[in-house]
Amino acid sequence: MRLRDLKNLGPKSEEWLPKVGIHSVKQLQASDPFEVYARLRAAIPGANLNALYAIIGAVEDRHWLDVKEKNKTEILLRLEQMGLAPK
Repeated sequence: MRLRDLKNLGPKSEEWLPKVGIHSVKQLQASDPFEVYARLRAAIPGANLNALYAIIGAVEDRHWLDVKEKNKTEILLRLEQMGLAPK
């Protein structure tokens, strides 16, 4: 299975993720989505909060909008603790 075969991921994700050390579905599933997002933000100028929702959704097999709707507050709190909260 390729990264783009996971829910929410496509060609852009498959291009971005290897740039931050994620080359396989197994690697993504074994990683903390917040750490992956932090590396994406540092490496990819276009990475935004939707990328985090997509990564969490891909790992949990949920649509990114469901993640955003049901988990936005806890996600923003975690990002704030990490110093990555959107301004």
